Amino acid sequence: MITFVRVVETHSFVAAAELLGMSQSGVSKAVSRLEQSLGVRLLNRTTRRLSLTEQGHGFYDRCSEALQHLTQAQSEVEKSRTVARGILSLNVPSSLGCKIIVPALPRFIEKHPELAVKIAMSDRALDLVQEGIDAVIQVGTLRNSSLVARRVGHLRGLTCASPDLIERIGCAPRTPADLEPEQCIAMFHPDRRQARPWIFRRGNEVHTLVPSAPLSFSDPESAVAAAVGGAGFVRTLDFTVETQIAAGLLQPVLAEWNEGATWPVWVLYPHRQPAVKIRAFVEFVTGLFADEGL
Repeated sequence: MITFVRVVETHSFVAAAELLGMSQSGVSKAVSRLEQSLGVRLLNRTTRRLSLTEQGHGFYDRCSEALQHLTQAQSEVEKSRTVARGILSLNVPSSLGCKIIVPALPRFIEKHPELAVKIAMSDRALDLVQEGIDAVIQVGTLRNSSLVARRVGHLRGLTCASPDLIERIGCAPRTPADLEPEQCIAMFHPDRRQARPWIFRRGNEVHTLVPSAPLSFSDPESAVAAAVGGAGFVRTLDFTVETQIAAGLLQPVLAEWNEGATWPVWVLYPHRQPAVKIRAFVEFVTGLFADEGL
């Protein structure tokens, strides 16, 4: 069909052969095979000129239109290899998304105007392929080794309590051993329901505590709010408590025991050769964490 269209457009088997990098006889045979497969004559041939038959006119119009669509499709695919475009579907932990990722997204869209971002906030385990998600952000230990993971930064942890609570117990703890598990607000992953242990490090010393306060939460915002209310000590990522610390609602404790209290931040996606839009997002998030100094 391509050969036929080029013959019609150039009005010559010779010119079409040169354009397609074929021999003149190869072009002629290709058109003849097409006519035989259709069971109709498409071209009237004389020694001086070519002309379309009535059926050839209709067939040429259809073929020319189809080739234009194919050329456009090829161009779009080639462009998609270099330009971030389409819909980027993401899943991000709620607190990290609201505090860090979402406020910076306008910059990302401005840089990639052909991209639309669809973002869900969730900490649950996901099947990216089945749920049609391009990438997820995950903090801490990786839970799914089948996905490709790119480390894009890290977050620091802090232990805090309200000034009122510290006043009630008499003084701020000097070592992790001074903490009572019943005074420590537990956080758990929604999929596992087990309290996350607190691990403190100072040099070669390591101390582990499992919180067992009457209140426990799956999200850090609730745990922080409870700590502000005096329910107990909270151990969480620094960006979730910076506002409360600045306002004097929470007070950091055991700062010298925070050595190694960092949590890696990952972008996970299903394929080892990600689309341009995913690569653009990974680059953006990596730069974002560098900008934030996290």
